[in-house]
Amino acid sequence: MDLRKFAARCAAQLNVQLSAKLTAIAAVTLITVSAAAQTTQSGPVRHETNASRQARIQRTIHDTYSHRWEIFGGGGYQRFRSGQNTQKNNEITWEFETHYFLNPKLSIVGDARGMFGNGKPLRNEFIAYNPNPQINEYTFTGGASYRLYSRLHYALSAQALGGVGIGNFSGASKGLNYAQTGFWQDAARPAFIINLAGDINVFPNLAFRVLPTYVGTTFTSPSGGSLQNSLGINFGVVYRFGRQR
Repeated sequence: MDLRKFAARCAAQLNVQLSAKLTAIAAVTLITVSAAAQTTQSGPVRHETNASRQARIQRTIHDTYSHRWEIFGGGGYQRFRSGQNTQKNNEITWEFETHYFLNPKLSIVGDARGMFGNGKPLRNEFIAYNPNPQINEYTFTGGASYRLYSRLHYALSAQALGGVGIGNFSGASKGLNYAQTGFWQDAARPAFIINLAGDINVFPNLAFRVLPTYVGTTFTSPSGGSLQNSLGINFGVVYRFGRQR
């Protein structure tokens, strides 16, 4: 064996392996440096500070409660007494409200609603002819609303309204009169309403409203008149639009 040729071949192979390793190291270094340069150019990652977060929340609150108009539509449930000596009955309700805001807290309100149920007539000899006649009431009222709390995700308002209540208690009585059913007389009478409105904001211009309500009506009958105190709750959607100046 020629030792000089063998040594020459070993040196050539060593040079090839060393060149390949140096090339790989150079490529890795270049990729690392390039990535670092791109990170430096893009700048450091910014985290929201507490001050900027609070500023963003205040902007959203202002955007939510600076609308000029609110429209509410929904329905729910109410308990009502259909006569001086009758039992209370359950009623299904619908409600529509329009708010015109004078400022972020105070608004003028127009309210319309309807209540539908089956009255419970007097238990007498006539009850067999019509044991559960349908009765309807409608109220059309106006007043004011004051926003007690206005937060990012929710708001709470109180409303006081007054107007007229219209009762239809004989339409489904099948010829029976008020003395026989014990119901109030059909009439348009004064009515007033107190609401507590709780809003859950979905977007600045859209919210879900829960509305516990008290409805006072003053229907009368041949056996006497009284104040009807009715409690209920309505659910629905609020849409806000327009801007206060």
